[in-house]
Amino acid sequence: MKLVSKSGCRYYCRGCNKAKADVILISGYDGGTGASPISSIKHAGLPWELGLAEAHQTLVKNRLRSRVILQADGQLKTGRDIAIAALLGAEEFGVATAALVAEGCIMMRKCHLNTCPVGVATQNPELRKMFTGKAENVINLFKVFNAGATRNNERAWF
Repeated sequence: MKLVSKSGCRYYCRGCNKAKADVILISGYDGGTGASPISSIKHAGLPWELGLAEAHQTLVKNRLRSRVILQADGQLKTGRDIAIAALLGAEEFGVATAALVAEGCIMMRKCHLNTCPVGVATQNPELRKMFTGKAENVINLFKVFNAGATRNNERAWF
């Protein structure tokens, strides 16, 4: 179940858990797809940290935390963001923004207009010619994320 981070999301989180959801994804206000309308991107919810903390506290208080996996999503770009999410109770992390940046995205937020200046998110053949990203960059990103977990005999994140 995907929930937007907002005040009172704890009630939805508790209900999703009682309805036997396996995973609850708390998404922040600045995440989401670039193909969404600009009003949806800029005016939806609160930072993921607030919703994640609220959800985790509510689930622990109601003794429901062991039944569900909490995911955090919404512009997780660095290891610091992942560490904060883990400290706030997340067990899984959405790092699509980091992967896009590793691939060459410059975060112009023009995906919904089909005018991506670096050719990452467009169907225009002229703009796609400008794309210089390499799959190896994304592979290296996930190797770096996994290196910390496997060194400490923990489950890999990806």
